[in-house]
Amino acid sequence: MSCLGDSAKALVKMAVQSRPAIAPRPCAKGGDSIIILGNGPSLKTTIADNGSKLASMPALAVNFMANAPQFREIRPDYYVLADPHFFTGTANANVEQLWRELASVDWPMTLSVPVSRLGCARRLLGDANPNLTLATFNFVGIEGFAWLENMAFRRRMAMPRPRNVLIPAIMTAVAAGYKSIFLVGADHSWLETIRVTDENHVVSVQPHFYADSKTELKRSEAEYRGYHLHDILLSFYTAFRSYHTLRRYADSHGIAIYNATPGSYIDAFERRKL
Repeated sequence: MSCLGDSAKALVKMAVQSRPAIAPRPCAKGGDSIIILGNGPSLKTTIADNGSKLASMPALAVNFMANAPQFREIRPDYYVLADPHFFTGTANANVEQLWRELASVDWPMTLSVPVSRLGCARRLLGDANPNLTLATFNFVGIEGFAWLENMAFRRRMAMPRPRNVLIPAIMTAVAAGYKSIFLVGADHSWLETIRVTDENHVVSVQPHFYADSKTELKRSEAEYRGYHLHDILLSFYTAFRSYHTLRRYADSHGIAIYNATPGSYIDAFERRKL
């Protein structure tokens, strides 16, 4: 599709799907640098080597990290959930534990969720916790003219196509006012995990810094069952391309994004040790 066609599609998507978003609150720790904790396998080593730094600086966590013991050691200031799986209720034991952990934080933390999931998040959290603040983002991925993308990103109406939770996580850090963003646990080494069975089923078990339960592994395998290899590779392409779009947007606003993940496959951001 041409850039003009993409832009027209983007305008329609925003008109139909985008709503006013609640901005995340500035971190009480102050400063203009934040660490975003991806859940890749390298995060285990990063936490072991830099635990005190991670606990002392503003940090943002994602997905199932709340179920890991390191969550309460680091005490992140922000948390981002985007995948629809997290808003399916309490039928899944891992999801149920996640919301229980989030609802019981005893330090100031902002939980950021898609605008469309705000009501669901409030129900799953139950009784109000004065330590927990809810923020929202428009989980609307667009492409088009650079000026249109920049305008939409700045107004928080949309974001680069969010194949991975790291995109809304970075956008949340930008919305909170941070100028230096460090990524850890962002391995994205998915290409190493793909195989095709003799039955032509594509399998991609993506490891995390914590041990996935058998239930979660089965769910992940079942989720991939309906996709062909070219679908999955196209999805990877979308993710890595979105990081370059995000890099262009960040550069235009004086925001530095550093990849501090050893062996990361992301090639869009400057590498820098934590």
